Amino acid sequence: MRAITIKRCPLFAAVLLCSQGLLAQQSSPSASPDDFYNLTLAELGQVEISIATGNNTPIDQAPAIATVITAGEIQAMGARNLNELLETVPGLHVALSSLSRLDSVYSIRGIHTGFNPQVLLMMNGVPVQYNVQGGRPTLFRLPVTSIERVEVIRGPGSAIYGADAYAGVINVITKDANAIEGTQIGGGVGSFNTRDLWLQTATKWNDVDVAFSMAYQESDGDDNRRVNADLQSALDYLLGTNVSNAPGSLSTRYSVLDTHLMLASEQIQFNLWNWRSADAGVGAGGAQVLDPTGRDDSNLWMGDVTYRLNPNDADAWDNSARVSYLHYDQKSSFTLFPVGTKLLIGQDGNIDFQNPVGMAVFTDGYIGKPSGVAEDIQLDLVSLYTGFESHRVRFAVGSRYQSIRPEEQKNFGPGVLDGSETIVDGTLTDVSNTDNVFLVDSSRTVKYISLQDEWQIANELQFTAGVRHDDYSDFGTTTNPRMALVWVANDRLTTKLLYGSAFRAPSFTEQFGKNNPVVLGNPDLDPEKIDTAEISFAYSLSKDLVTNLTLFDYSARDMIEFVQDEFATTKTAANARDQDGSGFELEMNWKPSPRLHIASSYARQDAKDGDTGRAIPDAPGQQFKVDLNWELNSNWFVHGQLNWIGDRQRAPAVAPAIERSPIDDYALVNLTLRRKNIMPELDASLVVRNLTNEDAREPSSGEIAEDYLLESRSFWIELRYNFK
Repeated sequence: MRAITIKRCPLFAAVLLCSQGLLAQQSSPSASPDDFYNLTLAELGQVEISIATGNNTPIDQAPAIATVITAGEIQAMGARNLNELLETVPGLHVALSSLSRLDSVYSIRGIHTGFNPQVLLMMNGVPVQYNVQGGRPTLFRLPVTSIERVEVIRGPGSAIYGADAYAGVINVITKDANAIEGTQIGGGVGSFNTRDLWLQTATKWNDVDVAFSMAYQESDGDDNRRVNADLQSALDYLLGTNVSNAPGSLSTRYSVLDTHLMLASEQIQFNLWNWRSADAGVGAGGAQVLDPTGRDDSNLWMGDVTYRLNPNDADAWDNSARVSYLHYDQKSSFTLFPVGTKLLIGQDGNIDFQNPVGMAVFTDGYIGKPSGVAEDIQLDLVSLYTGFESHRVRFAVGSRYQSIRPEEQKNFGPGVLDGSETIVDGTLTDVSNTDNVFLVDSSRTVKYISLQDEWQIANELQFTAGVRHDDYSDFGTTTNPRMALVWVANDRLTTKLLYGSAFRAPSFTEQFGKNNPVVLGNPDLDPEKIDTAEISFAYSLSKDLVTNLTLFDYSARDMIEFVQDEFATTKTAANARDQDGSGFELEMNWKPSPRLHIASSYARQDAKDGDTGRAIPDAPGQQFKVDLNWELNSNWFVHGQLNWIGDRQRAPAVAPAIERSPIDDYALVNLTLRRKNIMPELDASLVVRNLTNEDAREPSSGEIAEDYLLESRSFWIELRYNFK
């Protein structure tokens, strides 16, 4: 009986070569791939989760619709990055953003927006956010080497985590010294000139456990992901030019270095994380114009220290304090429109098709180099009290400070052009620290207090109630409650009845963005709010067959979108709509033999605009997933995955003449073959992704009418070696 999925597996990823190392972070004992194949469904269902309440709880009793993916499962499925793991979660689809350079969108239950700030990502319980846009760091790609487990809840989490725990919460827990056996190295090579190299190790220094990991990944991207026409193609037609880079390929190259260090003693735990992304391709371009030379460079540092005041388990009080600091330096370089583009310019120096005062030819392209340094400092004080019979009370109070210092160089816009120019070259003007930058220096302070009680009413009945109050310096206060009743009716049936409220604060770009040819802010925005009700039935048909059905219904208000401005290339942030959604997620886990595990899920959602009744565009209405893990013998393992995405709707056409055809459904098949001990302590894997070479596409905006083609068939070979 479980509240939700016992994870399955997709694909296989990477590794070949050498080095040496150390690694990082928290949680229950590591599960090897062998453990994953040998555990029963009941044992898998007892994996603990901390994300649902802030305390460790068995997943079948957790007051949330939750999924846990363990290190053993990650290795068994051969995933290379976090997105590949998340695509296996029932009802969660990893889509592509048409607003932000093909960034990942974690689409859950019809909550699907361009910057995707409605899903909160945490690293060891600390939020990982870029406060400029509210979501994750730009073009975030996280290698899985250091991950001990991933916890996911679908549904609201603001009663514990505050802002942005709106549609779901993802907590990545990294490995501590106990989870690393000796020193391990690995690497791999594959299609699109893709290469990986990683290492991890652990040791003990006096009374301090030390763990370290490092992973490097790079790829040229798939040149077969072609675009036949972009926004510049339309401008060429209107203005008589011929400068578009289309037909051409989406720019999907990447280079990532991910490093984790963890030090832990009985009372203190210290985590240090550095994530660097260099020369990342900008997808479909910053303005939906192909930009093969554009690039994004990111450097993120995050450190946190947790001090446990009274580690004695016999004490009724468990008090802890944590301070965290995130520093994110992000730089982008765009040729928003290509060399030789001809554009209508307004008095403010920006593109203006409605009231132009001139026309200019940009001989070196329409160039922008926005950047910024974001900081996020947080203090949390948490007390757990178990002195009351049948109660576990959690009290938390904290404060958070967020800031951004933007910089920008460009050859357009206020302070650069006034509309009288007819020829503009590539000379860039630094508008940093002026009123002409894309975003003013911004900051906010958040203070919060929360209270939660887990009440064991009877052996078979648990009630959880909690509330959190947040006070934002820029828009005011918000209070978000949650309630959950978990009933273990018998050893075969567990029922959960859940209610939660959540909110999302507007990002700095949504509030204050300006002088931008793509997106503009709106200081009068209200925060998004959502109320969600869920009921879940986990039923064991037998010890080898477990099912779970979750029904959900929500009402979301004041959803923020960037709405197309009339007769302009810009989109302006607005509380564009209310949204109502309902649906279900059905899961089945079957282990017909000790060596064969089949997991499947079918999710259906019906999300509609609260005013018009139209379906929410781009979000998949249906998802069907199957994962198969088969241990052929003690050394040979096979994993297969089918992932079907369907029933995605178009946004309303701005004019009947540009009505687009429906978005095609697609099914991706991935296959992994793994061989242990080809030599002592040396394992190998072969992965084939998109085995059938499906023409799979994610929906694009109207500027690129043919949608974004996903990667074609690819192959991957991995080697890993363990120094005992």
